[in-house]
Amino acid sequence: MPVTRFPIRIGRRSRGYLRLWTVTPENAYAELDDDLDVHFGRWRIHTPVTNLASWRIEGPFLWITAIGIRRSNRHGDVSFAGSPHGGVRIDFREPVRWGVFKVPAIYIGADDLDGLADELASRDIPGVDARREGRA
Repeated sequence: MPVTRFPIRIGRRSRGYLRLWTVTPENAYAELDDDLDVHFGRWRIHTPVTNLASWRIEGPFLWITAIGIRRSNRHGDVSFAGSPHGGVRIDFREPVRWGVFKVPAIYIGADDLDGLADELASRDIPGVDARREGRA
């Protein structure tokens, strides 16, 4: 299957901060082929597509809680985001090793949230756009 790349949005105001952590528009992206390969500066999470259980689009978020590399203390999920515009949460069937951690899910702040979700759905990975839930 050909590689499909989804750049992670890097906001104008967060560019300088993220550069301190080696994150630039050139090295912040998610790629899908037979694997999901997410890069954010020198950080990376990699797993086979067969390990993807579901997806969910969420956001927008508050800037202070969205930008950068985040790891939830409560659930252990990881976020790679350069903008507060939203993210696609991808839950894993089996947690993915990331350094000393086992990560159950990742939030990807892709520039094209809908495109990433559509690509996951085309691979029969179930999901929901939570931005539209409960709206008439």
